[in-house]
This record gives sequence, C-alpha cells and structure tokens, in this order.
Amino acid sequence: MTTTRIRAMHAKAVSNARLRRLPGLALVGVLALATAGCLSSRFGSGPTTTGGIDPARLEALSENDLRSVSETLAQRNARDPGNAAVAMAYAQVLRRMDQRAQAVAVLQQASMRNADDRALAGAYGRALADAGRFQEAQEVLARAHSPQNPDWRVLSAQGAVADQLGDAVRAQRFYEAALNIAPGEPTVLSNYGLSLALAGKLADAEVKLRQAAAHPAADQRVRQNLALVLGLQGKMDDAETVLARDLAPAAVDANLDAIRTMVAQPNSWERLRRADADG
Repeated sequence: MTTTRIRAMHAKAVSNARLRRLPGLALVGVLALATAGCLSSRFGSGPTTTGGIDPARLEALSENDLRSVSETLAQRNARDPGNAAVAMAYAQVLRRMDQRAQAVAVLQQASMRNADDRALAGAYGRALADAGRFQEAQEVLARAHSPQNPDWRVLSAQGAVADQLGDAVRAQRFYEAALNIAPGEPTVLSNYGLSLALAGKLADAEVKLRQAAAHPAADQRVRQNLALVLGLQGKMDDAETVLARDLAPAAVDANLDAIRTMVAQPNSWERLRRADADG
C-alpha cells in the first residue's frame, strides 16, 4: 500500500470522525492496555493435527499450566528433536507464551530431519511469519502443500504473508482460494477483512468481518478485528457493542479511550500495519 493511499485513508477516517464527533480509528490493544485484547495473529497457531494441541484448549490454559506443558514438551523434544509431532506441539505452546524465536528454532530443527513433512512445513512457515520473517515464511509455506492437494490453512497464512510484503492483490487471491476449500471459515474471512482494510476498502472489509464474526466458530479475536474496522469507519457505537460481547465495561472503556488517543496521532496507519504484523 502506498504512502499516498495510507495518508488518504487516514485523512478520510479523521474527517469522518470530526463530522460525527466520534474517533475514526480503532486499534484494539495497540496501546498495550492490560485489560484490552489485541489483533489476532493472522498466521494461526497451527491446525489440530497429529501431535498438535487443539488451539481452543491451548488458549484456555493458565500460565502455570502452560509452563508445565512447555517443560514436559521441552524434555520430549530434547530426547527426540526429529519427532515432528512433538516439535509442532512444543512450538504451539512456545508461540502461546510469546516465545516466537524459540518456536522457530524448534521447528527448524525438526524440519531439517523431516524435509518431506508438509504439515511440519506449514507449522514452520506460520511460525516464521509470526516472528516477522516474511520472506523466509513465503518460501517455506510454498512447500507446505501442492496445487493438487491444497491446504486452506496454508493458503490463509500465505495471504497474510503477502499482505505484509505489500502485495494485497496476491494476498486476496490466496484468501479466495482458501475460502473455495473452506467456505465461511472465520479465520480466513478475518484475514481477508484486514487485508481489505489495509487496502482502503473499509466497507468491503466490514462485510467480510461481519460474516466472520457471525460464524459459530468465530472467537474473540475475530470480533476484535471487526471492532477495529468499525472504528476505522467512525462507527464507534457499533464497535463498542462488539467489544462489549467479550470485555468487561472497564476494558471496553479502556479500548475506546485508546481509540480516541490513536486517532489524533499522525502515525496511526503505520501502527495499524505494525500491530497486524506483530499479532
């Protein structure tokens, strides 16, 4: 996305906000409020595969439980670093603990011992993207499936990487391909919506994100992305309603205050892109 387009989008959002006396830019969690949510990782923590951990169960683990599971998997991985199932499970836990570089290292070692394991390649590519190593991620993800046997999760991750590399058109082709395989999948629709928002197509982004949020499998992070795009259009009442579904009143107020602070800052759109990359 060009600097000119970013500035034009920012100017439009601020203008709309002033007309409505409402802020026009919502970015949940960018100001690191303790009670706020954050943009969901667009690369995913990995599908439920052999040896993997159900992402929903992983998300529900307490910090103590995460540490315990991490220690157990670290020991198993040290004994058998070529065990792809253990490596993928361990990397999932590490990413959940925000130890992204270590997750990459674990999967890199396993990949060196399992060059033909496409599920492992997909997990490795997503971990690279999650760590901000987009060029490497692009190369690894391209080897994680084949045109004859495409994986919608890998396609979605490829789309997110293409977005971060500045190729929105290519990114959206990946999302369309993923949705052809998994129609209505909320994580793909959420990625697609954010891509459209970054390309300045806010109304289209809202449509995708409303579809995603309406899906029974949609989680809190998908709804936060919808609140983001609603805020970008100055629809603060709608954004507040979406946030209130998952957050306590004090947390909703904190997020709305963060929105009001951000809209006054000249680098709001760069913060949006960085937050999207950081997950």
